Amino acid sequence: MSERDPYLVGAEPYYRPVADEVALYEAAYGARMPVMLKGPTGAGKSRFVEYMAWRLGRPLVSVACNEDMTASDLVGRFLLDVSGTRWQDGPLTTAARIGAICYLDEVVEARQDTTVVIHPLTDHRRQLPLDKKGELVRAHPDFQLVISYNPGYQSLMKDLKQSTKQRFGAIDFGYPPLEVEVEVVAHESGVDAATAEKLVQVAQRARNLKGHGLDEGVSTRLLVYAGSLIARGIEARAACSMTLVRPLTDDPDLRETLEAAVATFFG
Repeated sequence: MSERDPYLVGAEPYYRPVADEVALYEAAYGARMPVMLKGPTGAGKSRFVEYMAWRLGRPLVSVACNEDMTASDLVGRFLLDVSGTRWQDGPLTTAARIGAICYLDEVVEARQDTTVVIHPLTDHRRQLPLDKKGELVRAHPDFQLVISYNPGYQSLMKDLKQSTKQRFGAIDFGYPPLEVEVEVVAHESGVDAATAEKLVQVAQRARNLKGHGLDEGVSTRLLVYAGSLIARGIEARAACSMTLVRPLTDDPDLRETLEAAVATFFG
């Protein structure tokens, strides 16, 4: 078994292209251009990266970023075990060594001093200094860095610096057109097309409330959750309440508005 094997995407992930994002990404990978995926939560960014890694036959190393993430979490650290001190590569270093696609999901959640460590990998140098180890890792020719974030949900304190943004090409993700989203929801959840269309119509009503009480609209992911419950015998309004209403808000008036939208399509 090669060191890349554990990171290969085995089966083809389901992904329904919306525009020219597949062709854009393939060209960017051919140029080994760092790529930034921008869009709302649950719009398919992570699934897209998995699909492209499978399509290109490249290993994929994914990291879910969070506010406690340090540079050592990405690049590696010295560990103590029964044999003494040993170095453990972090996911970014592993990806750079083996020529994987490294996907940093919601990178803006990481501390800004942490994101700086990716800079040398995103320009002509394509290298990663391991200061604690005294090593300079030169990225494998097949290595590519991909990051994602939701620009509409970030505070000014958490937005990416321009010095970071301008190291990436960007692909925008949004909610798909109705007919595409219906297809995705039906495929992923197992409900029929008519039920999937009603779910998408509920979501479209709810998305109109973004900025008017809701921070986020109903994601395609939540629609798949609702469909999955319905496909397992849960009554539609109860399934929608659990997945499309309660996760979004605790405000009684907004909940009532969302429940009314559900009732419009599911009686």
